[in-house]
Amino acid sequence: MSDDAIRLVTIGRMLHRRGRLLTVLVVLGALTGFGASLVFPPRYTTSASVLLPGAWEERVLLTQAEIATSTVVTDRTAEELGWAGVDGEELRERVRAEVTDGNIVKISGTAESPAKAQRLSDELARQFVTFSARIVDETADPTATAGPDQLRQMVLTTSRRITELADAADPGQTVESVQTRTELAKLRTALQEAVGKLSQADSNAAGSRLVVMGPAARPTGEAPPSRVQLIAAGAVLFFLLAVVGHLTAARVNRRLRSEREIAAALGSGLLGGVDVSARRGAHRPERGGARHRFRRLLGLDTPWNAPAPPAAGDEASLGIRYRRVCGRIRDLVPGARRLLLVVPDDDGIALRAAERLAEEAGGDPLLRLTEVSPEAPLVPDREEESGVLVVLGAGTRTAAELAGVAEACADAGHDVVGVVLADAVRTRPGRSAGPPREAAAPALALGDGARGGAR
Repeated sequence: MSDDAIRLVTIGRMLHRRGRLLTVLVVLGALTGFGASLVFPPRYTTSASVLLPGAWEERVLLTQAEIATSTVVTDRTAEELGWAGVDGEELRERVRAEVTDGNIVKISGTAESPAKAQRLSDELARQFVTFSARIVDETADPTATAGPDQLRQMVLTTSRRITELADAADPGQTVESVQTRTELAKLRTALQEAVGKLSQADSNAAGSRLVVMGPAARPTGEAPPSRVQLIAAGAVLFFLLAVVGHLTAARVNRRLRSEREIAAALGSGLLGGVDVSARRGAHRPERGGARHRFRRLLGLDTPWNAPAPPAAGDEASLGIRYRRVCGRIRDLVPGARRLLLVVPDDDGIALRAAERLAEEAGGDPLLRLTEVSPEAPLVPDREEESGVLVVLGAGTRTAAELAGVAEACADAGHDVVGVVLADAVRTRPGRSAGPPREAAAPALALGDGARGGAR
């Protein structure tokens, strides 16, 4: 995969060719989320609202919200609730308070059951109101909180005294009348100050009366993350990890696709390329153990980012390329009676190409097929073979794997005389226009333990 931007067609091809694997991973992620929901029990959350009457500054409201979740309030709440093993410190992690519109502090509590969550929110709101009122009472001005009744009594007394003096005052311009009117003015001033203090005391008293706006509602659903959310999150997470993993693996893919690079890695020359029909499937049902069957079940046996097989002629036209390769083999190794065909055991396209190549050779030379593991290749020792032909699917092997195959051939005493590349194509049904070829004797020699020795 090149460094070009990832296109939607790339994602679509991956979803199409890795659909079974992605489905398995999504199910596995959902099961993981379900297991996480069993480890973390469900939680329920509800809220109680506390109204702060009067005019409040924003910073004061924020202070009240901090007081609602303070250590003093949570400790008193834990003491009143009396839940086993739950103290004020743990309650602080379960509660929160926030200021909303209209001078309302919203207090939320989370617990293991709806009833406990409701009780926690109600008790926390009650303790908050009590503690806030206590703070106001302790910090109030003593002169301003002398008592509304005393202030009102002072107002009444002053009003009566003003009335008495007004009745006794001389309406003339004598010294006594002037003094009387002066004293009346002083009394009126004192009366106004008393009325002002009374209003201030009433305002402070009203501000300290926080109101709980009804009990908290009993929650009807789990608090996030719920079990359904955990299951969905697990499925989505595994799906995204699979997609990112596929794209990353494709971008760092180091498998060789160039014919020159493949031939150089094997230390030999390229004899040509052959095509294999993709209609019949790339695998034989009798091949492979549990690992191969598992890979085939999940669709891992073919690369997902390989381009779609191109269109080609019919089966008969494909045979022309095989016969041409066989002719090049005879010209390259004249007089050779046997050659060893080395094929990776997980490359179904190359295996089918090698079988047909041995068939088209018609026993001249006799091609002996052996399958090797790309991770740890082991080639049978040389017997009567004149060399090795390596058959590969294009873009299926890295340089290190090909170097390992070349070393295994040299270790067994074989020389790599050529490389044949196989590609999958889409063919159309048809007949060859040439005369029918004579039935050739079976040219595929497996040898004693050829397949077993390759593993």
